[in-house]
Amino acid sequence: MDAVQETGKKVLEALDKVVVGYKNEKRLMLAALLARGHVLLEGVPGIAKTTLVRALARALGVPGESITINGVPFRGFVRIQFTPDLMPSDVTGSLIYNPATRDFEPKLGPIFAYIVLADEINLATPRTQAALLEAMQEKQVTIGGCTYALEDLENGKFFMVAATQNPVEQEGTYPLPEAQLDRFIIRMIMGYPETLEEEKLILKLHAEIIREPVEGLEAVTNPSWVIQAQKYVASKIEVSERTLDYITRLVRFTRPEQLPQARDFFELGASPRGAIALLRMAKAWAFVNGRLRADIEDVDAVLYPTLNHRVIPRVEKVLEAEERYGRYTARYAVIAEGLEFVKKNAK
Repeated sequence: MDAVQETGKKVLEALDKVVVGYKNEKRLMLAALLARGHVLLEGVPGIAKTTLVRALARALGVPGESITINGVPFRGFVRIQFTPDLMPSDVTGSLIYNPATRDFEPKLGPIFAYIVLADEINLATPRTQAALLEAMQEKQVTIGGCTYALEDLENGKFFMVAATQNPVEQEGTYPLPEAQLDRFIIRMIMGYPETLEEEKLILKLHAEIIREPVEGLEAVTNPSWVIQAQKYVASKIEVSERTLDYITRLVRFTRPEQLPQARDFFELGASPRGAIALLRMAKAWAFVNGRLRADIEDVDAVLYPTLNHRVIPRVEKVLEAEERYGRYTARYAVIAEGLEFVKKNAK
């Protein structure tokens, strides 16, 4: 355990070299990967959302060139720029006619990678967004009747989707439906740097270099460590019966039909998949922070990022909150207040 955990610390230290601040977000990103989940990063442009994902890929040592596993070529890190004219086949791949063989052959898309960055995912049409559903849930892709696995644990191949979106720009966008949001184990709401010192450190980091700091980041481990850590989190991190009861109450109390007072905050609560995600994230959070047991405190630490996109706040409550918190943060604030209320009742 010590060696596996020590490597996790080195990964976080590597991220600190190229991304200033966002300590909690870095730990959440790593925890989501070790929980075998996908991440949605939401925030205004220019706050290092894309850089954070690229830095994680470099620190984990994903292959720089294409490698073949069981006859299927995979790339290490792939960035897909989502646009309104992006087609589903541009993501997953398609069948291409080969005149020489007079037959159709599969052309695999960029989804065949270790880490896939879906940049500005809400710019693509719902049809293209839906192309990710099978890949994210079943970790496989079907092309022309043939199914290809995107994950191969025995050969050290993991699969993760990290998507970004800008909540401010709404014209020409296609908001992710609830079914798609539910595929992400967490949604990280990233704001501006917290302190003046952090903003100054960002300037110093870029003051005397002609390329992005992430370009010089060296790997501290390899994909096999990710598989090893994922298996450790799943099988070795303990969860008490008391913590399981707490998770169950939390998720049930987000539903107005179970806790009538929750209707003041939510129109719709979280599903059992939300409870599973909360359990997996609590275990991974405990591991990232050097513990072998996930307790109620670990659940509380990951509650908001795990459930904030799985509940639907009351429209009237959001409109009222706009006067206090502003247009762009009112929805977040209502969800946060609602989850705090649920947390108090669950305890």
